[in-house]
Amino acid sequence: MAQGSARIGKDRYRTEIDVGGHALIADEPPALGGGGVGPAPYDLLLASLGACTAITLRMYADRKGWPLESVEVGLRLSGREEKRIDRTLAIVGLDNEQRVRMADIAERTPVTLTLKAGLPIATMLA
Repeated sequence: MAQGSARIGKDRYRTEIDVGGHALIADEPPALGGGGVGPAPYDLLLASLGACTAITLRMYADRKGWPLESVEVGLRLSGREEKRIDRTLAIVGLDNEQRVRMADIAERTPVTLTLKAGLPIATMLA
């Protein structure tokens, strides 16, 4: 399954991430005391959901032989206590019936299901 690590030093909130053999930088925006050199943690969460949605819909259309030209996944996180993600799909190349089916499939992508179900996290000291 997936595996990764995150390391922060003395550079305020700049965090080096290694996940799946890829190096990423996360940070907070200057308004929150960071340097803005990378996406903030919630931005990375939205990126994960967006990528999973787009990839899953492309795979589904390919399997069906549908003439999908593109999918754009718009995401917005809102709420303080009760967080909510609004997702908008702009699908090009399909008829309305196919687009409705794709919206249904988007509700069952792996990351969507994980976020909706919640995920236990076990924390231990190294």
